[in-house]
Amino acid sequence: MRYGAVAVFITLTLLAGMYSGHNSAATLLEHAQTELVYVGTQERQIHALRFDASTGKLTVIGPVAEGLKSTWVAAHPRLPILYAVDDDNTREGSVTAYAVDRGTGALTRLNEVATGGSGATNLGLDIPSMTLLAANYGGGSVSSIAVNGDGSLGSLASTIKEAGSGPNRRQASAHAHSAAVDPSGRYALVPDLGADRVFVYGFNRGTHTLSPDDAAHPRSFIAPQGSGPRHLAFGVDGQFVYLLTELTAEIMVLRWDASQGRLTLVQSVPTSSSQFQGVKSGAEVAVSHDGRFVYVEDRGENALVVYRVSPDSGELSLVQRTSSGGERPWGFAIHPSGKWILVANQRSGKVNVFSIDPVSGMVSDTGQSVDIPAPVSIAFVR
Repeated sequence: MRYGAVAVFITLTLLAGMYSGHNSAATLLEHAQTELVYVGTQERQIHALRFDASTGKLTVIGPVAEGLKSTWVAAHPRLPILYAVDDDNTREGSVTAYAVDRGTGALTRLNEVATGGSGATNLGLDIPSMTLLAANYGGGSVSSIAVNGDGSLGSLASTIKEAGSGPNRRQASAHAHSAAVDPSGRYALVPDLGADRVFVYGFNRGTHTLSPDDAAHPRSFIAPQGSGPRHLAFGVDGQFVYLLTELTAEIMVLRWDASQGRLTLVQSVPTSSSQFQGVKSGAEVAVSHDGRFVYVEDRGENALVVYRVSPDSGELSLVQRTSSGGERPWGFAIHPSGKWILVANQRSGKVNVFSIDPVSGMVSDTGQSVDIPAPVSIAFVR
């Protein structure tokens, strides 16, 4: 090889290296400025995305776990760990813990724990005690699972079987649909779609265990017949609970008495518009980080509904009803900044990005969306 050719070869090699290094540096910078989002689906896959909170841009990484009907995913509050249910009514439900690779989004299975009932459909995480509560829809039960210091799952600590039925064809038996520990840490609240109840159980943060209600003096909240309680969220001061029913698509404001472990109805508001004539279906509810607004997914009307919270009474007033950006909105997640809400539109197979106005609480479709088969739940991992 002549001197000139050698010089050209060396120059091209150096340029290629510089270009490659520039790309690597750019990729690292991009990853540093974004965060991971995981989407549970009904297609037995978990998909990973990257989200840029400065622009609202979503980028698809792809499927990172297979085999589970992961209708609910939840993130560890401090560690790069993801938890996912297996919502299969044909066998005992389970929760799987995954380690998250922040660089690539890949998931590595850590361990799995059976939930003591079929159709594990929802997870509630009590951060002070690091306990997962698993609602077993098919089995009509709720279980508690300890979380180890490294984020892996400990043993199954307790399981309570529920009983009850309602007038709707989907209410032949109890169907626990979600679970949450109250701010005092003394009680766990479990909306049950089949029993038309919000069961209230004792909870021990030291032992991670649930205790049954007192049969002689039951604390359970009795919802209207055929309403089908689905999910709930506590207000930021812990005095009020916002309960969403699935079968009648109502949002109920309940006053919470932590000293007695009792709920009292304050207000009930239909989430569907007066013009809607289809099958009603409430899907998801969440409270804004500042406690001023409540966000609801109306699955029947393909809508996001925003309510303002009265700071005194906890009552709700309608702010906005707008399209979810797709069909059958099943779940959503509010970004930790409070500036964005990601919506899983199950039937249309899209995850849509909405911005949130911090003053009015209103949401706006950014036009950003990605295609994911049958998405139903979303979790941010920081």
